Amino acid sequence: MDSSDSSKPAPPPKATKRKGERAGSDAFDLWLQRGLHQLYDNVAAEPIPPELMRLIEEDRTRRGR
Repeated sequence: MDSSDSSKPAPPPKATKRKGERAGSDAFDLWLQRGLHQLYDNVAAEPIPPELMRLIEEDRTRRGR
């Protein structure tokens, strides 16, 4: 993974045309959602290490699944 800003959430978008407190809340919710997706997508793109997969399979076997 490179050291670019792709893992940092984008700055908050401008508030919607709504007035008052709800407009700021909508903008924050959108910013948070985008930031979480960026962080999750970076992690989800990484392959699962073989040792972790082995441990998951052992746990499934032990639990009878």
